[in-house]
Amino acid sequence: MDSLSGIFIGSLLINNFVLAYFLGICPFLGVSNNLLTSFRLGLATTFVMLVTALCAWVLNTYLLIYAPYLRLISFIVVIASTVQFIEMAIKKLSPALFRALGIFLPLITTNCSILGLAIFATNRGYDFVEGMVYALGAGLGFTLAMVLLAGLREETELSDVPALIQGTAMNLIIAGILSMAFMGFAGLFSSTA
Repeated sequence: MDSLSGIFIGSLLINNFVLAYFLGICPFLGVSNNLLTSFRLGLATTFVMLVTALCAWVLNTYLLIYAPYLRLISFIVVIASTVQFIEMAIKKLSPALFRALGIFLPLITTNCSILGLAIFATNRGYDFVEGMVYALGAGLGFTLAMVLLAGLREETELSDVPALIQGTAMNLIIAGILSMAFMGFAGLFSSTA
């Protein structure tokens, strides 16, 4: 899976950060009760992942070769700065979305899928283009998982669900089934990265 399409499909479907690695579960379960809000948070997360991948490549290529022990703190600073920029932009451009996302927008900073992206891309030795494709696939995979869960959650609100499994239990069951369904994508390539 060394090709760009392999990297993209791998991070989008096969090694989906939420459904395969179980990273970013907090916003996945917390924000996914509305389809539009889930989609917008997914796009914001995708943007943060792209900026993080760009900055991680620059840091690893030019700065961290001299001080690799600063890698983790450097990634956290980049992620926090990017999220603060996005939070200010969304607050200014769409106050309704800002209120709908609530606490989960600043929590993108601590979304472990974004930090995981920077670490995985670094450990796999991706160059600039591969890192950006990996980030785009991972971000769109995160968005896909969010939108799928949001759609299914909206559907279950209209369904006759037994009281025993309403709410959190039903959401976890749906997330588990989605995760198992995404395991089926592992056969797309002969080996997954």
